[in-house]
Amino acid sequence: MGVVGLPLSLRVPLQQDICRSSAANTTPFRKTGPGLKRPHASPRISCAAGSGGGVLDRPTTIGLPGFDLGKATTRQRPRFYRVMLHNDDFNRREYVVKVLLKVLDNFTMEDAINCMQEAHTNGVACLVSCPQEDAEKYCEGLRTNGLISTIEPAGNSGGGSGGDGPDAS
Repeated sequence: MGVVGLPLSLRVPLQQDICRSSAANTTPFRKTGPGLKRPHASPRISCAAGSGGGVLDRPTTIGLPGFDLGKATTRQRPRFYRVMLHNDDFNRREYVVKVLLKVLDNFTMEDAINCMQEAHTNGVACLVSCPQEDAEKYCEGLRTNGLISTIEPAGNSGGGSGGDGPDAS
């Protein structure tokens, strides 16, 4: 435990002990029993004159082979695809809502009704915009249940939650 976690009444005497011991070129760590050893690398403490506390020096950084701290790497976002639901004359509206709730994660009853109604009136509705792997999974689930569904690349590579958002044009 460091000095910071101690109450103020105990901090100042402990900091003064540490400053005195480092000024005398002795270690502030004491053996309290057999088998207890001093840590290999301890921070150096600079003590200023007066009642102020000690200041820790900047720790040294150990470089790992093959790892450059100076070069920032950016992770490529996956390309997003839209899952489109097409209107058909075979399935009842209630069935379409039931399938949407079953196949799509995080779809509420209101979302399912709105997407079903949009597909019914406009002929097609964007259900969700997601990475390709998820889009293929959703499309396959909809097709397995008898709905007509396709996927298409979204206009941007950024994320969107889908539904009636700006990427659902």
